[in-house]
Amino acid sequence: MKNYLRLLGLVRSYKGYAALNIFCNILSVVFSLFSLTMVAPFLNVLFNQDAVYQPMPWSYSVKVLLNNFNYFLSHYIAEYGQLQALTFISGLVVLMFFLKNLFRYLAMYFMAPIRNGVVRDLRNKMYEKILYLPFSYFSNERKGDLMARMTSDVQEIEWSIMQSLEVIFREPITVTLFLTTMVLMSPQLSLFVFILLPVAGVLIGQIGKSLRRTSGKSQAQMGNLISNIEETLGGLRIIRSFTAEVFSRDKFRAINDRYRNLMIRLYRKRDLSSPLSEFMGAVVLVIVMYFGGRLVLSPGHALEPSVFIAFIAIFSQLIPPAKAFTDAYSNVQKGLASAERINKILDADITIRDREQARSHQQFQTAIEYNNVSFAYQRGGEGWVLKDIHLKVEKGKTIALVGQSGSGKTTLADLLPRFYDIEIGSILIDGHDIRDIKLHDLRGLMGIVSQESILFNDSVYNNIAFGMPNAREEEVMEAARIAHAHDFIMQMPEGYQTNIGDRGSRLSGGQRQRISIARAVLKNPPILILDEATSALDTESERLVQDALTRLMKNRTTLVIAHRLSTIQHADEIIVMQQGEIIERGRHHELVERNGVYKRLYDLQSFS
Repeated sequence: MKNYLRLLGLVRSYKGYAALNIFCNILSVVFSLFSLTMVAPFLNVLFNQDAVYQPMPWSYSVKVLLNNFNYFLSHYIAEYGQLQALTFISGLVVLMFFLKNLFRYLAMYFMAPIRNGVVRDLRNKMYEKILYLPFSYFSNERKGDLMARMTSDVQEIEWSIMQSLEVIFREPITVTLFLTTMVLMSPQLSLFVFILLPVAGVLIGQIGKSLRRTSGKSQAQMGNLISNIEETLGGLRIIRSFTAEVFSRDKFRAINDRYRNLMIRLYRKRDLSSPLSEFMGAVVLVIVMYFGGRLVLSPGHALEPSVFIAFIAIFSQLIPPAKAFTDAYSNVQKGLASAERINKILDADITIRDREQARSHQQFQTAIEYNNVSFAYQRGGEGWVLKDIHLKVEKGKTIALVGQSGSGKTTLADLLPRFYDIEIGSILIDGHDIRDIKLHDLRGLMGIVSQESILFNDSVYNNIAFGMPNAREEEVMEAARIAHAHDFIMQMPEGYQTNIGDRGSRLSGGQRQRISIARAVLKNPPILILDEATSALDTESERLVQDALTRLMKNRTTLVIAHRLSTIQHADEIIVMQQGEIIERGRHHELVERNGVYKRLYDLQSFS
């Protein structure tokens, strides 16, 4: 219920449409009720021709209303005849049904912006939350499952809950007004309705709870299915090179079969609610007809036949909204399982955020300092990745980080833009703790070129100008020239407007990397982080990219994570790391003369 109320909270933004929807639904129900109560006068005109009616004082009683209408009708018959009266009542019923359906359409007309607006707002909230969640969150989640929550789970809410909003807004009004009218018509018969309908509701509610549990399992399994598809598409080259097609096929079929079995259970439970509600409604109707018939046939006519028939007509129209409400309840239960999965994203903590007193800092002036920095990905200090790091990078200097894989080089660089927050020590920029600087300003000081070029399925121009919507075309082209990318871009079919495909799949590795460098050049950051930017390239591409990097590093403070030591020999200081600690530091020739770990790494690459 909490998750459902939370979803309905999104409707507050559309309260104007909601008010109009409720107003139109009330009018629709009133006209529907009025058209049904016309059954009694219609029967009186046909079968009770000699009855004499006297006006009664006005009160909130169906009996009084019917009596006074019959009084008016008897005078109408006396003046115009029965056929004319029958025509009048028939026309009145047609008018009531027209107004009923007109306002029903208007209610749905005003509901459409609510349904689609809430789903849009929910998608926006999820996407915005994912943009700001820390990287540590994604290391514990499967990408495919997150995609399933943003696609199939949101779609499930649209189908199951949003489509039920109209029913949930309208049917309680219908049931309330119909039941009130039935109580005014015959309290005795209404007592059976109040006793028997809740029994049916309890049975259907049990099905709904079971449906919710099964739906949660099926949505989780859909996440596994999407994860498997995403991994397959990303790893097709490996699957084929290891001839693992049969293994991958069998794995997918097993996941798909589990999803199929869950969905079969889900549909069987969901489809049971509608026939069960209809059967229970029919049972209640028969019981009401039986006891109502006894009241009509009893001495003294405790219930007039025409009123009894009108009562049955109203009750028969009470079953469809009650059935629709139970169907909506089942759908809501199914959708709430998706809402729970979505809320796990919306409720996740954003641990890296601006402090209340965070300061603006848009210029880098003196130095970067790592003071006694220790870091572990798991809070509590298990498995230290960095241990007691002391490092100062002065403005305009190039610092290279080298060492074996897993020595902490990338982690050391990732702490600077606050991709992760440290527990011990501090990192200072111009003497200010980076946690006291606004995140937008902090990251605005930095440009990052990583080993894997992160490009988007868009044009070359938009990839270079990414995050800089006000960049001019001349600036983009100049950045490409500095990155040695302009020539190959101009040879492409549409030049800078050529789409580069998913993750830049239409470009070579060297071309992708030079596009990434051009993006960094255009940003023109004072601090540059290069994370093994040339390690995955061939010799020719590496030469071009290295030349572009040299241009990019000019007059900038640079932190270089290097795999190939030949690319960092001119660094102002080389930091050698091992198991999260700095074990050697100095210029290239100093470290070679020291004949330590760096010399051994250098010799290994020289003879390879």
